[in-house]
Formats: sequence, structure tokens, C-alpha cells
Amino acid sequence: MANLKLKDVGKAYGGTVEVLKDINLDIKQGELIVFVGPSGCGKSTLLRMIAGLEKITTGTLEIDDLMVNDVPPAQRGIAMVFQSYALYPHMTVRDNMSFALKIAKKSRDEIDAAVNKAAKILQLEPYLDRLPKALSGGQRQRVAIGRSIVRDPKVYLFDEPLSNLDAALRVATRIEIAQLKESMPESTMVYVTHDQVEAMTLASRIVVLANKGIAQVGSPLDLYERPENEFVAQFIGSPAMNLLPGEIIGTGAQTTVKMADGGTAVSNVPTTDADMGLAVNVGARPEDMVAAEGNALFEGKVNIVEALGEVTVLYFEPAGAADPVIAKLPGIQHDMRGKSVRLTADPSKVHLFSNGQSLLYR
Repeated sequence: MANLKLKDVGKAYGGTVEVLKDINLDIKQGELIVFVGPSGCGKSTLLRMIAGLEKITTGTLEIDDLMVNDVPPAQRGIAMVFQSYALYPHMTVRDNMSFALKIAKKSRDEIDAAVNKAAKILQLEPYLDRLPKALSGGQRQRVAIGRSIVRDPKVYLFDEPLSNLDAALRVATRIEIAQLKESMPESTMVYVTHDQVEAMTLASRIVVLANKGIAQVGSPLDLYERPENEFVAQFIGSPAMNLLPGEIIGTGAQTTVKMADGGTAVSNVPTTDADMGLAVNVGARPEDMVAAEGNALFEGKVNIVEALGEVTVLYFEPAGAADPVIAKLPGIQHDMRGKSVRLTADPSKVHLFSNGQSLLYR
């Protein structure tokens, strides 16, 4: 298994259309790194550059301290699982999984041992003699993963492997991938997805890509609890974090903010006297909003109610606001529509941003 290092990596098409720039990332052996970001941010392109399927325009890629920019894909020790299963329809599961080893002229004993080991890990032993058409979507994706495992690569690359599955199969296969990683703790994996649940549940660290570069790197809970900027704050978490304008009127270990609509927010983000009067955006996640007994961070009339059973999601439309304010309250509260509600949040859960950046990281 391997370490990966990306140093000042960039990608441009035709010398003018820049997709990625200044990507610096150190991936340790045994990590499962997940690339997330909006459509078109370059996450799949970055994965394909690691695989050698896209040429690196600037910078270097190292695998185990060896620069591999010009090394062909087949010689990088990498196995890739694509969005589509790409299985040979006329071959059995066993033959699909063993095909690359046959091409490499491995012995029959080596091939059988590798296939049987992968089939056991992926619980495919009962299906080894079936054709792909006799398998479910989740089973086919497991065969595609097994085809990678038998090669014993240095690095596994996953390019949105669950996006073709229905909701129930995504959940089941996501759990299987998590179990697969636990069974191979030394394996290094890089995984691309647009699904936040996949990222939060699978990743050792998440890499959030935006604006041609990296917006933040950290563990799932680091990004959720301590976003460095407004983009990450709103991209990680569903529904997105509420951002409301205000002005700092009290500084120190706790900061007091006068909200634009007249409310008051208190945050544990420390500030100094120099921050007095600073215009900020106050961030509070919908699940951290609670009914206010004293000062309210926000007050508004409920416009839409989504009663989901375990929680009730309330939507407000503040005057002049570009985005609705959202609160996620526990339990069933389906009779809230049209009512005026006062909300606040614990100071430890209130974020402060200035010019798009978190004041916590100054």
C-alpha cells in the first residue's frame, strides 16, 4: 500500500481553460480520502490525474516518494472502480474478476487464491459462476470492486461507484464499502462522490474542492463543526447552514452580534476590541436551532413545514433574504405553518464569518 503526494498540481485544457490549480495534498497509507464539491469543480478530473487517465499540466504526483507524472496508468499500481460496472457480459463473475490476472500471466493457483479471497471479502462466493445479467446492481458493483482487489494495488480509486444504484442499494453498498475498508486497514483509497452521506460516513478525511482549488481538508466532523469558510459551512450538512447578517456589538471570549432584523446572537468565537462594529454573517445549522426563551437569534413566520416523523423541518422567508432560514426541530410539529417562531442556538454552535472566512481561524 502507498502514500500519495500532490504538489502544486494543476490542470488546464488547451493551455487556457484552467480546471484545477495549486492542489497540495498528502494522503497517508491506510486513509480513505473522499473528494467532494459542486458539479464541475474538478473532483473526477483530479482522480483521473492520479490514475494517469488525465495528464497533469503543472506540479507533481508522487506515489511512495516516486514521481509518476509520466508513468503509464498500468504501471502506477492503481486500480479504479468506475461509475459504470463495465463488466464483460459474456463472462462469469469468476472470469470477470480473474481477467486482469490472466492477462498478467499469473499462475492458475495464484488466480484462484486471489479470486477466492476477494469473493470471500465481498460475499460473492455464491455468485462466482453467474453471468452479470443474473446479478443485482449492488452485486455487480461488488464484482467491479472485486476485480480491483484481486490485483492487490497500491491505491484504490472510486469514481462515484454508487451513483447508478437506487436509494436502498446505495445504503447497503455504502455499508459494504465501509466494511471492506475495515477488512483492509492498510489499503489507501481515494473516493469521489457528490453524496454527503457517503462522504461523512466513509471518509478518514474529506477534501472539499471549489473555485479550482481546495476549500478545506479535514475529518468529517472537523468540516461539520469547524468550517473554515462560508462555502464549506453551507456545502457540508443538509439542509445547509443558515447565514444571517449582523454586526459585532460585544467582544471577548464570547462575542455578541446584533442581527440585521433586530435579534441578538451570542457565539463562543473569541474576538478583540478591534472587531467592534465588524459586519459579519452569523452561521447556525438548522439542527442546532432551538426555541428561544430570551433573546432570539431569529424570529419569523413559518412558511413551509416538512413533517418527517423523527424531525420537523421549518422554512422561513425573511424579508429581503436570498435564501430561506431553516430550522430542524425534533418530533412531529406539523401544525406550525403560519405561526411566528423565535429561534436561537447554543453559543458553542454559532459560527461567525467575515468576508467569507471564519473568524475562528484568523
